[in-house]
Amino acid sequence: MQRIALFPGTFDPITLGHTDIINRALPLFDKLYIGIGRNTSKQPMFNELQRLAWIHEIYKNEPKIEAIVYEGLTVDCCKKIGAQFILRGIRYVNDFEYEKAIADMNRSIADHIETVFLTCLPQYTSVASTLVRDVLKYGGDVSKFLPDVVMTSISSNK
Repeated sequence: MQRIALFPGTFDPITLGHTDIINRALPLFDKLYIGIGRNTSKQPMFNELQRLAWIHEIYKNEPKIEAIVYEGLTVDCCKKIGAQFILRGIRYVNDFEYEKAIADMNRSIADHIETVFLTCLPQYTSVASTLVRDVLKYGGDVSKFLPDVVMTSISSNK
């Protein structure tokens, strides 16, 4: 049986913190879906097509990765794509507390889906999409937080 995982998030935009987790998770799974979740309580800075395009470009040579957009419960998306694992990145202790509560809820809904936590490398602990969007909004330099393809795209759209 294939080990299939879903890495859910908004990826608005995808950061080097995200790609660090994705790249280090690749040896653990046979297939890794990057799931852009629609969150009605969040207003994204970048549209879904743009976020998908960035992921496709970054991982165009990685056959184990597929990017999708989904709505609703993450465990329902897992069932739809056949994922037995949810991948989550942890930066700080408070991330773990929040993510553990979600993992416990997911397990109570679908006990066959396990959450796997990876801690990010120290240089990415401060990299969060929310902070990157704030810096972008005020014209700051975010180049050290974003993959080149994302930075090029953002720079060309100014």
